[in-house]
Amino acid sequence: MRNETKLMESAIALAEELHFQRAAEKVNISQPMLTKNIQELETILGGVLFERNRKHVVVTDAGLAYIEQARKSLLYGERAMLAAKSAMQEHDVTLYVGRSPYVDPFFVSTLDAIRLPLYPRLRLEFVSRHSYELIQELLAGSIDLAIANNPPESATISKLLIGESPFYIAVGKRDGLAHQRALDLKLLAGRRWILFEKRQHPLLYAAILDEAARQNAEPASVQTVTSAEESYPFVADGKAVAFVVKAAALRLARNDVTVRPLTEEALRLKTYLVTRSDDDSKLVSQLVRAYVRKTQEVSEYKQLTLPAIG
Repeated sequence: MRNETKLMESAIALAEELHFQRAAEKVNISQPMLTKNIQELETILGGVLFERNRKHVVVTDAGLAYIEQARKSLLYGERAMLAAKSAMQEHDVTLYVGRSPYVDPFFVSTLDAIRLPLYPRLRLEFVSRHSYELIQELLAGSIDLAIANNPPESATISKLLIGESPFYIAVGKRDGLAHQRALDLKLLAGRRWILFEKRQHPLLYAAILDEAARQNAEPASVQTVTSAEESYPFVADGKAVAFVVKAAALRLARNDVTVRPLTEEALRLKTYLVTRSDDDSKLVSQLVRAYVRKTQEVSEYKQLTLPAIG
């Protein structure tokens, strides 16, 4: 069994790195040993998992099928060990929850406040990643549950919509747009737009620019930032307008900056609880159901839309 685990780890590392030396370093073995492991695995399976030459490594269809199941096998084996050790040592039960930095803190605090009678020692460990990264980590087994914005459509994940809100536009208080109670893309056309970096959420980034193109309301230029606060001096000076989420809108609305909701229905920021489709964990299932009940109890919150701020 231990040898099988080593073979799976070698194959997964090579599929992720597509480079023998880097893959070997990732699993802390020599490159010749990693090569030997891949050859042994392919001999056992009776087929080729990786096409390789001196410059490139490509995963075959058979390799992709194997890697998908190998990840699950390693994940469930590790969790079985941890569960047994926790039970024997009476440790807390821990679930790892990923959250996007764009998620309303309300959703995180509500989840953290849940108590399950059958799991009195349940502990949630939160990690912050961008939504695109969260889905990758969820499928890789690094986290058990994700609170993510606008995740992709995929048969490998299950998602439950828990709230939605508009984007907000930060503008300078001396800007003519500050007199509007709400804004649409046509009013923003021809301006310099400040957006989040594309890698932070490729789908949303593309959706904003695609919708602008569809409405013939493109910006004059696009500037990207890693945090909303970076946009403040440009907005305050009237040189640009910034697309921000609700939590960032509250932080930016001060002194020379005001914030207005964006009315575009096609660009709503939707928040989901996301799990793996193949996750049959009773604990995760109970936590999701308890979360739904909890949010229904506090339905007066109802994802209130912020009015014009500042």
